[in-house]
Amino acid sequence: MDAFYASVEIRDEPSLAGKPVVIGGPPNSRAVVLTASYEARKFGVHSAMPCSQALRLCPQAVFVRPNFEKYSAASEQIREVFRKYTPLVEPLSLDEAYLDVTGNPQGLYAARIARLIQSEILEKIQLTGSAGVAPNKLVAKIASDIKKPNGLTVVTPEKVLSFIGPLALRKIHGIGPVTEKRLAAAGLFRCSDVWGYSLEDLTQRIGNLAEWLHDGSRGIDERPVESSRERKSLGREETFSADVLDPEELKAQLAAIAREVAGDLKDEGVKGRTVTLKVKYGDFTRITRSRSFEEGTDDERTIREVVAALLGKTEAGKRRIRLVGISLSNLVRGEA
Repeated sequence: MDAFYASVEIRDEPSLAGKPVVIGGPPNSRAVVLTASYEARKFGVHSAMPCSQALRLCPQAVFVRPNFEKYSAASEQIREVFRKYTPLVEPLSLDEAYLDVTGNPQGLYAARIARLIQSEILEKIQLTGSAGVAPNKLVAKIASDIKKPNGLTVVTPEKVLSFIGPLALRKIHGIGPVTEKRLAAAGLFRCSDVWGYSLEDLTQRIGNLAEWLHDGSRGIDERPVESSRERKSLGREETFSADVLDPEELKAQLAAIAREVAGDLKDEGVKGRTVTLKVKYGDFTRITRSRSFEEGTDDERTIREVVAALLGKTEAGKRRIRLVGISLSNLVRGEA
């Protein structure tokens, strides 16, 4: 979907149309931008940027607090459209999914299905999305970002190499800034730069990334579309408007997060066997502390008490903290 959260807000409040809209926390806070309308992006505003920085870049921006209940409802409407064309839908997030339409009951070409889906979402839900049609997930993911908003990019099997070769390696999903620098140090900038190396030579240059990069740079991806992926973890976090030193204030904040996480677990019908506390200090150093159990829990009090104990294993009270979070993993369903 195109600037999904912002587009939902603009749809529901037409007076926002044409304005630089930023979805996130208050502009005077260190909360981060979740997404921004294309009008805001022209000023350099992007997701994961501190809201205070977004305000400096775009003083006329309109800041809107996120409403995930509304976004989830829109997401489910969109998935209903997907399921008309194929049962093989693998959601990546609220606003993105892979679809395998190889055996679609209508017998339509994939590009035609993409256009029909775009039209139906626009007509029924008043939102736009961009699609990438390709032989596999890796190439389709890249293609979906080429023509935004409301675009369609088709990469047929015989065109995969000519499509992916000139692209920066950063375009491959999973390559972030750190990996990009590591590859650049090895003289690898574009996908085609990788092609001249054997797998053995590539392993010597970049180590355990070699096999993944060898295939990815050629648009090779054998992963199937998985329509029943299980959630692996569930959590929430809070970024403070000012760094916190007082342990009691931190415990109060964590108690509130524990309440929300416990509610989320109950809503999902799952329990977690591992409780993890995430702490980010004022200098952006991040640590985690965890504790595991034989049986899963969704109990607010248990989570709160475990996290309070884990906080004692950090430098809370000695170093200022800018963010805390709680997550539960090793999820199980039912009474397990």
